[in-house]
Amino acid sequence: MLNRAMTVLVLLAAPLAAQAEKIAVVDMQAVFEQLPQREQVSKTLKTEFGDRVASVQKIQEELRGMLEKQQRDGALMSDTQKTELVRKMESMKSDLQLKGKALDEDMRRRQGEEQNKLLVKVQQAINKIAEKDNYDMVLQRGAVIYVKPTADISSKVVDALSKG
Repeated sequence: MLNRAMTVLVLLAAPLAAQAEKIAVVDMQAVFEQLPQREQVSKTLKTEFGDRVASVQKIQEELRGMLEKQQRDGALMSDTQKTELVRKMESMKSDLQLKGKALDEDMRRRQGEEQNKLLVKVQQAINKIAEKDNYDMVLQRGAVIYVKPTADISSKVVDALSKG
C-alpha cells in the first residue's frame, strides 16, 4: 500500500518538477552606473551643496596661505606675531574640520536619499520587465555564480529607465 502511494505521488509530482522556472539576473551596480538619471542627481547635489563646498575650499586656501606665510616669513616674525598666526591657523583648522565633517555627512545623507529614489524606479522597471517577459524570478548578479548572457536583463532595465 505504501509503495503504491509513493508511486502515485511521484507520478503526480513529475509534471510539476519538469516545469522549468524562467529566471533572470540584474547587475544592479552596472545599472546604476549607466543610468542617465545619475548625472541629473549629481548636478542637483552640486547645486544644493555648491555654496558650502566653496566655503570649505575658501577656508582651505586661506589656511594654505597662512602656512606658506609661516614658512616664508617665520624667521622674520616676532614671537607675538608667530603666536597669533599659530592661534589663527588652529582656529581655522578646527572650523575646517567642523564644516568639512558636517558637509560630508549632509552630502552622504542626501546622496543616499537620491539613490533610494532611483532604487525604487529601478525596482519598478525590473518588475515590469519580469511581468512582460514572464520571469518567475529575478536575482541580483552577485547572488549567482554563472548565468547565460541571455538571462541578464540589466540592459533592458537601463533602456526602460532611459526611455521613461
